[in-house]
Amino acid sequence: MALFKRSKPSATGFDWAGLIWLFVFFWYFSGITQLLIQLTGTSGFSGFRQAFVMSAVWLAPMLLFPKRTRLLAALIGVVLWACSMASLGYFFIYQQEFSQSVIFIMFESNVSEAGEYMTQYFAWWMVLAFLAHTAFAYFLWTRLRPVYMPRGRALVAATAILVAVVGYPLIKQTARTGSFAGGFEKFETRIEPAVPWQMAVAYHRYLDTLAGMQDMLDSASKIAPLKNLKNTMADQPSTLVLVIGESTNRQRMSLYGYNRQTTPELDKLKDQLAVFNNVITPRPYTIEALQQVLTFADEENPDLYLTTPSLVSMMKQAGYKTFWITNQQTMTKRNTMLTTFSEQADEQVYLNNNRNQNAAQYDGDVIEPFNKALSDPAAHKLIVVHLLGTHMSYQYRYPPTFDKFKDRTGVPAGVRDDEVPTYNSYDNAVLYNDFVVSSLIKDYAKVDPNGFLLYLSDHGEDVFDSPGHNTLGRNENKPTAPMYTIPFMAWASPKWRDTHDWSFAADLSRPYSSSQLIHTWADLAGLSFDELDRSKSLVSDSFKPRPLLIGNPYEREQRPLIDFSLMKPKTAVTEVPAVVKQ
Repeated sequence: MALFKRSKPSATGFDWAGLIWLFVFFWYFSGITQLLIQLTGTSGFSGFRQAFVMSAVWLAPMLLFPKRTRLLAALIGVVLWACSMASLGYFFIYQQEFSQSVIFIMFESNVSEAGEYMTQYFAWWMVLAFLAHTAFAYFLWTRLRPVYMPRGRALVAATAILVAVVGYPLIKQTARTGSFAGGFEKFETRIEPAVPWQMAVAYHRYLDTLAGMQDMLDSASKIAPLKNLKNTMADQPSTLVLVIGESTNRQRMSLYGYNRQTTPELDKLKDQLAVFNNVITPRPYTIEALQQVLTFADEENPDLYLTTPSLVSMMKQAGYKTFWITNQQTMTKRNTMLTTFSEQADEQVYLNNNRNQNAAQYDGDVIEPFNKALSDPAAHKLIVVHLLGTHMSYQYRYPPTFDKFKDRTGVPAGVRDDEVPTYNSYDNAVLYNDFVVSSLIKDYAKVDPNGFLLYLSDHGEDVFDSPGHNTLGRNENKPTAPMYTIPFMAWASPKWRDTHDWSFAADLSRPYSSSQLIHTWADLAGLSFDELDRSKSLVSDSFKPRPLLIGNPYEREQRPLIDFSLMKPKTAVTEVPAVVKQ
């Protein structure tokens, strides 16, 4: 009961010890992760400092309402504890700070996908760590006691804390930027390291971005069309296909020299394929990557996706009827930012409306609607197929008949025994992806089209591929080559080859970022317009090599973009026979 009694003042008349206990309690939830970051040398000191400063804000209500100290601390503490569990868990997995970018990705994931990530990364030692974290928080709470001050002095002290922690920095940043909006944005960046502000800031920025994407969808017709667009195929029927894969690292494909036969069907078709072996993605996340892949945006101009036509809009302007077929999970048509791209098409097929990404929802389901789109009577058609590909959790990406790789045969020696099942399931997912992509090519060929099919993945995936890293998944703050190396290949029909130059032998090893895809696609499709830059077309004689930039373009001041050539695999990729014009 002593804990509930009025604290005994110090010789100076103020209970400094009680105040320190209060501060330590509130600081703990942000400080434990920041302390681990400091001890491991993961990041600089600024995050630790900001978390320390922001923790003081919770002292204000404690001083104003001392009789309710334990109740208020418990209510605030529960919120801080929940947020700290997320940031601490992320540190356990990645040894990185739980940044705004990560939370942004989390908000764009559905509950099922989040559950799969939890299953994939779960380890029993984390339970013990979380229990210890919770137990120590409770211990600190039991040490709390009211800190009494005269009412007027408490009001002054609480106001001083709020002014010092919130008011002064906000006014300072507003003065520096010249606007309250700009100052508030800077202030948000300062408070991000502390819980629960990282969640609040992330959600605020997420809503802003989502609103921007919705505005783009609503005002797509208002975006200025491409200037002087001409279509060389306007006088003859044509059907073009873009297949977008998911999380597929080309280094795990036998078509690219991998020792396991993970792409037997594409291997059989290799003499008909133009297989490009030096293409990377700019970012290792679906939304961020496709904002560049499907628009004129790139790493140096990341916001152009908001003000310029998308690939779908470009093809509609060229006279094509457009289709979007997706096996990406969508509980409704509007639950992901990808919808803003798909809704620009004339027709959409949303296949994956399950609550769970379970074994019943395979990419093979895209084949039937794909064939239906092929049979549409429109003279000019663009069909976009978005696969679930080799997305985590890998064991859900293929049916039992494709469970081929089950032991250590072909598994690198550095992969631990407990990692082998995951390693194998990824290869099995690549094997099934091979079946789906090759089936799309074969079905496309059967209709004797006039056109081409291009397949690429949105990004790669590191599944214990990087020696010494034991990395699983993707982390832009700790990039490895497999997160960025993607398959990129094209198949053209005999009719198309008869009227188009399809000899790419000299182009297959060109260094290229998929952020420039729209220029290559337009070039292949026979389009011309003022905004087309053929120096960015992978298949143009005017092509100019550029640095392959990766990283978060919105954090260039804190983390400069990286030239991928500085981290690409040291061993050369096995050459794939070139396609010659027939």
